[in-house]
Amino acid sequence: MDITHLVSKRSTCLRRQVGAILVKDKKILATGYNGAPSRLDHCLEVGCLREEKGIPSGERHELCRGLHAEQNAIIQAAYHGVGIQGSTLYCTNHPCTICSKMIINAGIHQIVYEEGYADSLATKMLKESGVKTEKFSRPLKGEGGTSHSPPGTDKT
Repeated sequence: MDITHLVSKRSTCLRRQVGAILVKDKKILATGYNGAPSRLDHCLEVGCLREEKGIPSGERHELCRGLHAEQNAIIQAAYHGVGIQGSTLYCTNHPCTICSKMIINAGIHQIVYEEGYADSLATKMLKESGVKTEKFSRPLKGEGGTSHSPPGTDKT
């Protein structure tokens, strides 16, 4: 998950820095972070439309210059001809409904995320589709063990 956080540092969003990595067979296939499309000014340069209009997080996704980290990871894989079917998505945040639909149709079979996101429809759709989700939990300092939740716990 440390690499996912490193990728999130490239984000140009003023509200939230999100990183995503697609992995298969222990190899990174593609990375993505949230920000404006290529060749467009970033929110860091022109301001945040969502902040200006007072739009709460999780609502009216179409009123944003940026793409989500998950979207950018899927797009980068497609752009470079990298197959992602059967891969795992590591993401700093749980995907929204729009990203969840893309994840399902891209054939991604598992999501490991660190922070939640207030989108119950996304959770429902992922569960219904059979995409496994797992909340990542960091071990406390001084504790050994695995960084993922134990099998059979905290999964939807």
